[in-house]
Parts: sequence; C-alpha cells; structure tokens
Amino acid sequence: MKKLALAATLALVAGIGHARDMTAIRFGVDPSYAPFESLAPDGKLVGFDIDLGNAICERLKVKCVWIENSFDGMIPALKARKFDGVLSSMSVTGKRQEQIAFTDKIDNVLPRLVARKDAGILPTPESLKGKTVGVEQGSTQETYTRAYWEPKGVTIRTYQTQDLVYQDLLAGRIDAALQSSVQAELGFLKSANGRDFAFAGPALNDPKTLGVGAAIGVRKEDDDLRLQINKALAEIIQDGTYQRISRKYFSFDVYN
Repeated sequence: MKKLALAATLALVAGIGHARDMTAIRFGVDPSYAPFESLAPDGKLVGFDIDLGNAICERLKVKCVWIENSFDGMIPALKARKFDGVLSSMSVTGKRQEQIAFTDKIDNVLPRLVARKDAGILPTPESLKGKTVGVEQGSTQETYTRAYWEPKGVTIRTYQTQDLVYQDLLAGRIDAALQSSVQAELGFLKSANGRDFAFAGPALNDPKTLGVGAAIGVRKEDDDLRLQINKALAEIIQDGTYQRISRKYFSFDVYN
C-alpha cells in the first residue's frame, strides 16, 4: 500500500519539472527537540529533520539554508518570508492548514506524558487536576492540554523551547511534561537527567488537536515548491534514503 501511494505521488509530480527556479531552500528550525533537531557541542545543527532536509535539497540540487526560530513564531515568520519552509517537527492540524500549506507526511509520532517515576499520575484530567503540566509554546501539545485538561483544573505552563520544559521538570516546578514520545525517550529519558523519570500512561491520539503526523510547512502560494519537495520526498522514501536516515536515529518505524 505504501509503495502504491509513493508511486502515485511520483506520477502526480513528475510533470512539474523545474517549475520553481531555485538555488536554495531556507528552512526554519527550532533546535531544541532532539533527536529531530538540536545543536551539537560545536554549534552544528543535527538530527533526523536536518538530515532529511539536506537529503531533499540534495535531490533537488539546491543549497539547504537553516534559519533558527522559536517554534511558536514559525508560522508568522514563514508568512513574513523569513524562510521558505518549516522543517521542525510541525504536526499537520486543521488550524495550521488555515494559515499555511503542508507537504506530504515526513513522520508520525504520538505524544506522551513524562513525570517522576513515583508520581503515580496518568494523562487524564482527573489524575492531573491540581497539578502543573509543561508544554512547548505553540505546539500541538499546548493545543491538546488547553482543550481537554486546563478546563478541568490542570495548570498548563508554556515554554519557548523543550529544553526549558525539562529544566523546570527537573527542578520540580512542574509535575509533568507532554511532548513527542520519541523526543521524550531519546532526548530526555535516556539521558543522565532523565534517569528518575518515566512515561506516565499511554500515548495520546486526538487528530483534532494533535494532527495527523508531521510535515514541512510552506506558504499557500508556493504550491510549486510544495510539489517539488513532495517529489524529492517520495523519491528518497522509494530508494531507501529515508529509511537509512531513520535508522540512524530510531530503532522503529517513525514514518508509521
């Protein structure tokens, strides 16, 4: 089924040629979400999304330019032409689609709650009532918690980056954090700082607020760019490049 979908995508975009004469694609990224995107000790951008973006640019024979931006300001910055696309683990939601367009899916990872191992809490409003949950500002996790938990007595605290969420979780200023399950496991729980923490309850699934997977965001008027990215993405999935990049960071199917 996946191969049929990829073949259809390739056929659909085969005729676009070089509709947009590009020399570079500027991607907006918030490097606080390892293993998807983060800064190495030498200041270099690394992560799954970075490798994927570079592979797309290589396939399109253009230069990849990475522009750091806070996640909550991604869509305004994109619309203001600060960059050409958002490649920063942005989930596709109806609310975001009202403002920008999206490419085909690049991954699909559900969020999970993280808390201290002895906290005894679950990702339900009843269990979290009277407690404080940290989320990254502008994320789908913020949308979910404000829709379902905040009205039931859960305090939601937002942060400009995911690293700041974990800082307050470690300091005990919040009781739990909600974020991508993969980011939580590989970016926090498997680190030295995360040794006293664990997932609290199962993954959450609500397409209305959490979306239907992550994709690259582009301006609605840049449909030629969206189609060219889709063509490159379909090709690197078909020839195994996507899978090789994925295996570098994950031991499971992140495309889902």
